[in-house]
Amino acid sequence: MVETHGRGREALVVCSDKNMSAGISMWDLESGDNLLHIPTCASPPHGLICLRNQFLVASQVHKHRSFGGGAIFIWPLNKPQALHRNYPIESIGPMSCTKDGFFLVGGAPSGNVYVWEVSSGKLLKNWHAHHKSLSCLALSDDSSLLISGAEDGVICVWTMISVLEKSDSQPSGSFTPFHSWSEHESSITGLLSTSGGGSSSMLISSSLDGTCKVWDLIIGRFLQTHSFSLAVTAIVLDPGEQQLFSGSSDGRIFINALDIGLQESPPIVSEDQSTVLRGHKGPITALSFSLSGLWLISASEDCTACLWAVSSWQIARRFDHRKGRITNLMVIPQSSFSAAESHKSSHQLRVSLLDKASQLTNAYEGTTTLLPTYCSLEDPVFSSCFRSSDLLNQQILDLEQGRTPEAIQMKAETSVENRLWAMSMTKHMTVMNKHLRSRLLDLMQHRLLLDSELTVERRKKAKVDNQEAPPKSPA
Repeated sequence: MVETHGRGREALVVCSDKNMSAGISMWDLESGDNLLHIPTCASPPHGLICLRNQFLVASQVHKHRSFGGGAIFIWPLNKPQALHRNYPIESIGPMSCTKDGFFLVGGAPSGNVYVWEVSSGKLLKNWHAHHKSLSCLALSDDSSLLISGAEDGVICVWTMISVLEKSDSQPSGSFTPFHSWSEHESSITGLLSTSGGGSSSMLISSSLDGTCKVWDLIIGRFLQTHSFSLAVTAIVLDPGEQQLFSGSSDGRIFINALDIGLQESPPIVSEDQSTVLRGHKGPITALSFSLSGLWLISASEDCTACLWAVSSWQIARRFDHRKGRITNLMVIPQSSFSAAESHKSSHQLRVSLLDKASQLTNAYEGTTTLLPTYCSLEDPVFSSCFRSSDLLNQQILDLEQGRTPEAIQMKAETSVENRLWAMSMTKHMTVMNKHLRSRLLDLMQHRLLLDSELTVERRKKAKVDNQEAPPKSPA
């Protein structure tokens, strides 16, 4: 059991994919003290996530990469025993979740994507998203867009309103992505979306082909490439989203400015424009920043994690994970442990066993009544929801707080409108800027021409005056 910790302290969480006995380790980020060890876990890259700082969720390595079954374990933060052991219909690799913790997403080696509602465990949607195995999953900052990357280098962007759209007759199948890009030549190793809002959202992708690419997440336009001599195996942005950190297959970490704005940015940023950090003997497997922004944390196949001081880029501490190479790392506040122990029902996320397959409903049932995502069938409020206006009021509240597909759709449409407006204003400002610069250059050239002509006139006049002046008489 974890002791009560002071405010502001952070915990480093890591796991390996070596074997199930390796488990999950948690350390105090600054002191290096062991906080908790979960003994049973072996998770592939991008397979470990945290649900609203209350639960750890990890997909488990399937030795034979079989499509016949897999496992997803869920633990409360304060206990080493799993709360739920879920066994989906096929093995799951990368995972992601919405910020509110209401929806869980998993990608499979078959190219399928699965979306579950956490509170009920219901499998809301599964579809064939890629032709190759999923390697990365991410959600935009406002959770309105789902981004998936595969081993063949293809990236797809899906609108969550389409994913969550009620489709009892077709819970599985396929639908058209919002964007699809195939510019990478090898497996996708990282996906990052910026939190600049709908009008300035960008996506950064990394690949074993040795490049990081920057995209406009709303309109789908390619913006920039960061090119390196070796495979890029992990990426992270600093908290201010001004610098891109790229881990390579030889253990180096490259730092590049992410200067994409109104001014024209270079289409290609080369390796020789980077600041380089050296501290690992094996390929970088994961990168993260501390919540305070004071530390960069890197993990490697050399079974270590390094804590880099942002102020000096020196290694302040090295964590040894002798149980195997680190495939996943994250930083969480230690206050989450205390919150989990207090069992505050008003803030506690409800987690259920995940369905193995979609459950079809009868067509004659007509409309479906929406319940609050945190409402349990055993709760007293369940029966009263049908006898009063409580359900309607709650649905209105859910809409206002962005919990429903309709709210997500409105956010997505607003983001697109804001982005288009921002683009129009940017183009207008760029045209005005070029016009003003051209006008200024014309004025400067005209002024220089006038000054030149005036100087010539003055010289001519001075020459004439000298010629017409009478000679001076001798004294």
